[in-house]
Amino acid sequence: MDEKLDIIAIGESLVELSTNAKLSDASCLYKSYGGDALATAIAAQRMGSKAGFITRIGDDPFKSFLLESWEAEGLDVSQVKLSNEANGLYIIARPALDEKEIVHYRKKIAPSKLSIDDINVDYITNSSVVYASGVTQSLSPSADEAVEYAFKLAKDNGITTAYDPNYYSKLTTPDDAKEAFSRINSYVDIMFMNTKHDSINILEIDSYENAIKKLWDMGISIVVLKSIERKGYYTGYNGNITFTEFYSSDYVDTTCSGDVFNGGFLHAFTHGFTPMEATKFASILAGIQAQGIGAIKSIPYKDKVYEIYRGNNG
Repeated sequence: MDEKLDIIAIGESLVELSTNAKLSDASCLYKSYGGDALATAIAAQRMGSKAGFITRIGDDPFKSFLLESWEAEGLDVSQVKLSNEANGLYIIARPALDEKEIVHYRKKIAPSKLSIDDINVDYITNSSVVYASGVTQSLSPSADEAVEYAFKLAKDNGITTAYDPNYYSKLTTPDDAKEAFSRINSYVDIMFMNTKHDSINILEIDSYENAIKKLWDMGISIVVLKSIERKGYYTGYNGNITFTEFYSSDYVDTTCSGDVFNGGFLHAFTHGFTPMEATKFASILAGIQAQGIGAIKSIPYKDKVYEIYRGNNG
């Protein structure tokens, strides 16, 4: 495509089936879709960015649903390729605020076939930001190589890179997550981390200040740490660290809220916001999204988020 993209996300897509009843009691499930990098891309797209998605999807009955849904969002899907493997699936139930059931079916799925062959040089260099996560790397060795290749291409061509380890113990181990990060850390410009999972398991640091300084020392210029314990975000940039409270503690489902935050931050950053302003903007977006059920279907659109942001910040 000729149009320059604001953000390219590399990762998996999953079919999402959800209910607000217990899985054992549910008589029907609502069909949607999810995936951490996909949630980041669509969050940015709904805020007004032009986003592209690199993945592989299965040539099964869900194929048309996924492609048509993403095209309806305005997402650029020119780099989405078909694979003979099935699409991944997860089922999520939220019968009560403090109760959540989730089942994943994501072994040997189409996105695990991501490889260097799926990374188009011209596509990468015709963007402002390239984004991927540790979840993408954990899909397979070839997907891990694809992320490293894309990040190196971006770095060599002056394109900003953004990364979230998104550590999840059911998908990887601390040693594997450390190894995955070590392969791409020299290419990363913007780092998103969770103090409860990422900084502990990957950096072995439990202090937000020390974690940010460690990442700065590694050459990562912008760091955003999400702290569930302190209910907010620490943004480190240009030698300064600022704190932004969560927009709301009134939440229903936090599935992919961190990924939605990342999309909001990258949208704001590529549209002239400072990193601190981008954190405030993204906090609103993620806070609203967490008040609904579902990873992507509950992401709000830009008018609502901008109205709240402008009201809170003049």
